[in-house]
Amino acid sequence: MFNEHGAASGNNAPRGQAHFELPPLALYIHIPWCVKKCPYCDFNSHAAGPVLPEQDYVDALLADLDADLPQVHGRPLGSIFFGGGTPSLFSARALGRLLEGVEQRVAFAADIEITLEANPGTFEQAKFRDYRSLGINRLSIGVQSFQAAKLVALGRIHDGDEAIRAADMARAAGFDNFNLDLMHGLPEQSLEDALDDLRTAIAQAPTHLSWYQLTLEPNTVFWNQPPSLPEDDILWDIQEAGQALLAAHGYAQYEVSAYAQPGKAARHNLNYWTFGDFLGIGAGAHAKLSSPDGRISRSWKTRLPKDYLDPGKRFGAGERVLGADELPFEFLMNVLRLTDGVASELFTRRSGLPLSLLADARAQAVKRGLLHADPARLAATREGQLFLNDLLQYFLP
Repeated sequence: MFNEHGAASGNNAPRGQAHFELPPLALYIHIPWCVKKCPYCDFNSHAAGPVLPEQDYVDALLADLDADLPQVHGRPLGSIFFGGGTPSLFSARALGRLLEGVEQRVAFAADIEITLEANPGTFEQAKFRDYRSLGINRLSIGVQSFQAAKLVALGRIHDGDEAIRAADMARAAGFDNFNLDLMHGLPEQSLEDALDDLRTAIAQAPTHLSWYQLTLEPNTVFWNQPPSLPEDDILWDIQEAGQALLAAHGYAQYEVSAYAQPGKAARHNLNYWTFGDFLGIGAGAHAKLSSPDGRISRSWKTRLPKDYLDPGKRFGAGERVLGADELPFEFLMNVLRLTDGVASELFTRRSGLPLSLLADARAQAVKRGLLHADPARLAATREGQLFLNDLLQYFLP
């Protein structure tokens, strides 16, 4: 997602290294409300009441950002991502005031990517045209499936026709860059069911597809009441046939679950996966930030909307500075998700640590056939991508 646009060099090299750079900077904005909570969802989302506290929440988001401004270090924002919940529940007026307030505080890169997550059941033509006029230039539409029985099983509020209309309305509103979010491995799903969903998605001509397997996560309804999911051999067949279908239609896989037309990879997500920095504002939002002296930390905000909106409580809920022994794993668990990996020297630029620190673990992973032997790149083999957790074990502190 990000190139090196806007990266700033650190004033002091960390841990004695001369090649550390402050990475590109992005902003994640969490809007935690949705129409209803889906049984598979473990995100910080909450069913919306009859009236959303838009005004108060935008005020809180901007105050939250004010508190984080010392960590910007002069970098422009290369991307903004509105996630949720369902950010498209908010009015264009509220999002416009928010974006204006953000730009007053942090410079926008000239080619900034601004993505809004939206669900088909919340699409209104005029509303999305207004979103586009604000400078929001990318949508991520949460389809999950086009099939009625699967949508009911997933607790979705839309049907397949609404999902197709959402893609049509996105284009009509001026969005020439949009993602469709699609799941496979759904309850009682066959190979043909999964491929039908994928064919329908491709027919909508999105520039990007996020296609990933349903997993059962703790603290969800599905975790406590597991549905009947396809057997492993069916899941394997779905994965192989689906990837072939996507490739045949010009969607190149560039990450474990991300497929894009040429030049349409998600820049915001690429920043995550290349160990870039990101501010996180909103209830439960997470951040990863570097300082010029090489300190790298992860932090998170208070989770419940009522607490986040309480002026008597702090936005921040916690922060953890990453130790030098943790950085190899933290770096690699991101970059090895990319099908082509990254240039090896990016490790030093992002961490301030010498590449030689990885030598022994790299040699073992190469010997196991999980990592490519090319010394100039850090990239998982096909087998390494399939068994990424096994590959990452070599780099644990």
